[in-house]
Amino acid sequence: MKTIDMHVHMVGNAASGNGCWVRASGLKAPLYGLMLRKLGLRYSQLQSPEFDDLFRERLVEFIQESKINAVCLLAQEAVYHEDGSSWPNAGNAFVPNDYVLQLARNHKEFLPAVSIHPARPDAIDELERCLEGGAAMMKCLPNCQNIDCSDDRFRPFWNRMAEAGLPLLAHTGGEHTLQVINSKYANPEILRLPLECGVNVIAAHAATGSGLTDPDYLPRLIEMMADHPNLYADSSALNVLTRSHGLRPCLENELLASRLVHGSDYPVPTSPFPAWIRGLIDSDQWAAIRRLNNPIDADYQTKLAMGFHAEHFTRINSLLRGVTTET
Repeated sequence: MKTIDMHVHMVGNAASGNGCWVRASGLKAPLYGLMLRKLGLRYSQLQSPEFDDLFRERLVEFIQESKINAVCLLAQEAVYHEDGSSWPNAGNAFVPNDYVLQLARNHKEFLPAVSIHPARPDAIDELERCLEGGAAMMKCLPNCQNIDCSDDRFRPFWNRMAEAGLPLLAHTGGEHTLQVINSKYANPEILRLPLECGVNVIAAHAATGSGLTDPDYLPRLIEMMADHPNLYADSSALNVLTRSHGLRPCLENELLASRLVHGSDYPVPTSPFPAWIRGLIDSDQWAAIRRLNNPIDADYQTKLAMGFHAEHFTRINSLLRGVTTET
């Protein structure tokens, strides 16, 4: 079975000509600068024509030099109004589906995760096109992309995903890396309709809060798992201090642990420090992981040191569409 990091973001800019864009303005600029420094890149390169190539090449190097066999590479949909019209001034990033699908064809390390706003007038057509192109998963951020997943207008979209066996990775819990359009959509309760339609749904970040004032939806997520056998969660960004309160439940709650899949949230910077201060790894383990200059491997090694079971790193194989499980 492949060891897969199923939550890895692609980032690109308009100057590169791949259809991407990124807006790192205001308070987001220092955060994006920190992320880039952790990757060995400079903030001044963010809008340069070679940025997309630098980001991709660095990511491939990290994968090849780690214990991870492949990553789900996430596209990033734009923001839309409830009526399906575009919202051009909203959002911090866009990565088109075509770019992610092409990268996956060119690199065996990448598994394509497309992103489609179901309110788009052409949402079903785009879904069909992405399925034909080899999409392995669909990613959305309801609170950032303004998606009320419980809107009954989207039932045909979810039904088609279920029929095609395409899982949904949906952001849950607070968010501070990207602009939040509707904070109510961070609640995993809005995922009930796609669950009822039969979609395998993965609650990103296990519905943990990302800031001091964010609600913690993790207890509610666990309750929902008891009602929906097709509801899963990922461990992405749990090695960030503000989300690390979710680590111990992910290790100790039997139901949650049995539905948890491995993700890092790259390039969001994670660290072994939260696991150490919470008593989940010892000082020697913390020191050893700190010496790693590979964020993909460091996140994996931190979770391994904490005692996450081997199945945690391979469970996603059974959920992804059209992916060969052999390494």
